[in-house]
This record gives sequence, structure tokens and C-alpha cells, in this order.
Amino acid sequence: MSKGANNFIHALAAVLAGNAVYFLVMRYLPLAARHERSRIDLGMVVDFLICLVALGMIKAIASRRSDSDRPKG
Repeated sequence: MSKGANNFIHALAAVLAGNAVYFLVMRYLPLAARHERSRIDLGMVVDFLICLVALGMIKAIASRRSDSDRPKG
């Protein structure tokens, strides 16, 4: 698979996983950190940061997998 396709799949997975986590924990967040529709607010920033962490984790796992697939020698 091409690098661009891998990046797209990683980003898509990060957004889906990050949003799932955000919506699961949203009720436990302070009111200021809860996203409201059609507004740019702190909740959107929190959601973005969770997605960014998810992307970092996905990239780290993918990197480790590709390193272990390479022949040693």
C-alpha cells in the first residue's frame, strides 16, 4: 500500500477512535470542555487533542510493526 493511503487510513482511524473516546468521556468532563454544535469551543480543542494522541499511538504501533517485518541482517 502507498504511503499516502497508509496516512489516510491512520488519520481516519485516529479520528474515529478519538471521537469515540471523546463521546464516551464527555459526560465526565467539565461543562467548559463539552463541545456544543456549531461552535468553536474548548470541547472541540479537547476532542482534537484526543484524536492527536490516538494518531500518535497508531503511528507508533504501525512503526513498530513495520520494523519487526523487516529482515534483520
